[in-house]
Amino acid sequence: MKKRLTAHDLPDDIDALKALVLQKDLHIDTLAKEVSRLSELVRFFKVRQFYKSSEKHPDQAELFNEPEVEDNSSLRASSDESSSASPKAKSNAGRKPLPKNLPRQRVEHCLPAGEKCDCGSEFKEIGEEVSEQLEIIPAKIIVRQLVRKKYACPGCEGSLKLASMPKQPIPKSIAGPGLLAYIATAKYQDGVPLYRQEKAFERLEVELSRQTMANWMIKGAQLCQPLYNLLQDSLLDSGYVHMDETRVQVLNEVGKTAESHSYMWVRKTGDQKHPVVLFDYAPDRTTQTAMNLLPEFKGFLQTDDYAGYHKIGATEQITHLGCWAHARRKFMDAKKVLPKNKTGKADMALNLIQKLYQIEQHIKDQPPNKRLEIRQTESRRVLEQLKTWLDKSLNSTVPKSKLGEALSYLAKNWEKLQIFTTNGRLNIDNNPVENAIRPFAIGRKNWLFSQSVKGAKASAMLYSLIETAKANGLEPQAYLTDLFRDLPNCDTLEQFEALLPWNHTAS
Repeated sequence: MKKRLTAHDLPDDIDALKALVLQKDLHIDTLAKEVSRLSELVRFFKVRQFYKSSEKHPDQAELFNEPEVEDNSSLRASSDESSSASPKAKSNAGRKPLPKNLPRQRVEHCLPAGEKCDCGSEFKEIGEEVSEQLEIIPAKIIVRQLVRKKYACPGCEGSLKLASMPKQPIPKSIAGPGLLAYIATAKYQDGVPLYRQEKAFERLEVELSRQTMANWMIKGAQLCQPLYNLLQDSLLDSGYVHMDETRVQVLNEVGKTAESHSYMWVRKTGDQKHPVVLFDYAPDRTTQTAMNLLPEFKGFLQTDDYAGYHKIGATEQITHLGCWAHARRKFMDAKKVLPKNKTGKADMALNLIQKLYQIEQHIKDQPPNKRLEIRQTESRRVLEQLKTWLDKSLNSTVPKSKLGEALSYLAKNWEKLQIFTTNGRLNIDNNPVENAIRPFAIGRKNWLFSQSVKGAKASAMLYSLIETAKANGLEPQAYLTDLFRDLPNCDTLEQFEALLPWNHTAS
């Protein structure tokens, strides 16, 4: 520990004393900044631990409400005029009607025969009043018997023939296409681990071990590889891809401990014409892995600021977009560490970012050329305001504070964050792929890990098919049932292409 100075230790020289005081002041200032940073961290961890994790900022609409920003949107003005002329109808309160496509079963309730009114006359039916009640029939398992007829030639005793049958998804297995689809959807869509499904089948008096079902999922996924290849071709040809990654734990992986992390990479097309969502397992999170997932890709790549994407984004054939949701998240963290009911610089940034999102909300259903036109005027104007504020704030903020981190992120990614205004087909953030990852992240909380690399790869394949089916408006279980039934009998490219989600006709 450094010895504290006493009066006897102080120099007699005035200039030396001044230098010593200045040195002390500098040291105190440094310590004050460190205390402030650590206090911020304490508040931040408290908020993250004990408060709701929401990115909503309720004060944004009221803060810094500049007339020149609010009044510059002809689109919003016309929208506001129309809404004032014909006010929005109140959203229907109460219970929503049950889907019309569900089968109905009539249960009639009648008065006892011959019941009479107080006046002595017998009641006569004049109509009916119908109310509906939702009911469910427990899962029903059947055994489908595949009967192959035997034939003999009456002309010669030695000629016998056995009727053929379609190829099965897993040869010599008891698993039918519908059962495979049911298990896959339960695990990868609904997050029900195989050990829980094993118990559920036991209640139905069917013995299916989790090991058996795991092997079925691996073989079923391998069957879908040709279709996955076609989906990947479509994604790479789209010219616009969102990309992200999340951790996954694989217990039995060569060269790695069971506690180490591997990764599930996710790619999604940016356009909605033929949406494709692809999951890929990889043991690492390196730039090379990301590059391997984008072979010969040309176009727009939208990601977060993970360094693994920087080298890809620097290539000549790829334009790398930033994500405004991540930038906003940084300022939300800075907002959270402020004392309660206190506003600060983070609120200004959040308000301006919110204006960008308001513009996007109003133009989301417009064609790309119209979106580009409005972005070039309204969004650019907001960005100019934000850049002016950013340059002014950078020099007056402690770099290691939460606000300093947010400002640094914004400044570092500024060029990439502006690119969305140059093309009407682009998105303002990387949320489309983050939304696609969410079912995986939720499911991971239930099944926790993959037993093997084969299992992780099978999971990636089945997640890909389910999420792509959903993105194209298909019901996942029905789609997987058709795939497991039809894929074993596909021989030509045309047959495989007919099973792509946008070409598929449900049977």
